[in-house]
Parts: sequence; C-alpha cells; structure tokens
Amino acid sequence: MRRLAAGVSIVTTIEGDTPHGLVATSVSSVCAEPEPSLLVCVSRTSSSHDAIDRAKVFCANVLSASDMELAQRFSLPEFRATRFEKCPWVPLVTGAPALPSALASFDCEITHVIPVHSHTIFVGAVRDLKLGQNEIDALLYLDGQFHARSPSAA
Repeated sequence: MRRLAAGVSIVTTIEGDTPHGLVATSVSSVCAEPEPSLLVCVSRTSSSHDAIDRAKVFCANVLSASDMELAQRFSLPEFRATRFEKCPWVPLVTGAPALPSALASFDCEITHVIPVHSHTIFVGAVRDLKLGQNEIDALLYLDGQFHARSPSAA
C-alpha cells in the first residue's frame, strides 16, 4: 500500500468541548444522490476512533501542500495534546472543527458504521461544505512520506 499515492485529510470531531482528530488517507466519496456522502476508515486503535463513534459527526479536511507541517503534527502521538493549537479551527454545522486553509472541508453526520477487522468505516452524509479559496495544491502521501503536488506539476 506504500505505493498507492493518496490525498491527505485531517478528520476531526468534537466531543463536548474537546476536539479530536487524526490524519487519514482513506477518505472517499460514496455517492452524490440521494444525498452527498463520503467515508473514512479509522483504525480502532486511533485515539480519535471512539470519540468519532460517540459524537456521530466528523469533518474531513482535505489538506493542501501548505498544511504539511499540520499533517505531520497530527500524525505523531507526542503532539496529541497540542494538535489543535496554532491553527484557527472553526466549527461548521455539526460542530466538528474545520480547517480554513483546507482545499475542502466536508462536515458530516454519520449514517452508517461498518466494522471491518481492525478498522471501522464511518459513512457520513455531508451536512455542510466549505471550499478553500486557494489554488489546488494537494498534499499527497506516498511511500511513507508527505509530498506536495500541484495540478501544473509535470
């Protein structure tokens, strides 16, 4: 799977007043009709898994290349307590934190929970969407590393 390039997202939720989040490369569109839906696969060992399951909401923030440092912070356990610092997170309709610099933030209410071995697939109906105003300069994950990639790159 290290050879499968994937877009990088930070998936967030809110439980009470406490935000939780993780880096995910397993975010995918499910359907547009009858309502836009997407899925995210989360390891049951993730510190955010149970919070997402209890809150029944998540926001998938699709990262741009400029968010590489943030992706690194969210991917390391030693930064778990400070992940949401130094960044102007804003709530959307569900209350889950959205990242203003994201290429897109999909604010979702969970409609299906599917356990599969070590992971859970959370399917969410999109309740709100915020599109970034920046040029599309996607952050990718390939071979265990983050990479910046813009559509105009050769």
